Formats: sequence, structure tokens, C-alpha cells
Amino acid sequence: MKSSLQLDAKGLSCPMPIVKTKKAIDTLKPGEVLEVQVTDKGALADIPAWAKAGGHIILDQSEEAGVITFFIQKA
Repeated sequence: MKSSLQLDAKGLSCPMPIVKTKKAIDTLKPGEVLEVQVTDKGALADIPAWAKAGGHIILDQSEEAGVITFFIQKA
């Protein structure tokens, strides 16, 4: 999947993945896609909840070798 911006939040603990995701998505235009990579298992619940609260859409979510990747479309 193609993204407008990639964010590497691997190795960060809650709440930093959310903080960095919010800062990154604020730089995008509506409809653009942010790719976020995290290793914090808490992000599996936190990022979708944060996205829903902000009206953003999780286009795809996957996990490979302990790295969770989200593709979030800005509202």
C-alpha cells in the first residue's frame, strides 16, 4: 500500500507511538495516508481507538516479526 508519509515508532512505549502518530498525521492533508510502524503491543488497541476518535480510517493493519504496521487515512 502506498503512503504519503512513514513514521517509525518502533521501540517506543505508550503513549509515545500515539503522540508521534498525531504529530505526523497533523502534517498531512485530508485523504493522505500515514504508515506507522510500532513494536508496542498496546498500540494494537490504542491506535485504532485514537484513529476512530479523530475520524481517521485504518486502511490496513498487519504484524510481521514483532512489528505492527498501520496505514491510516487522514479524515
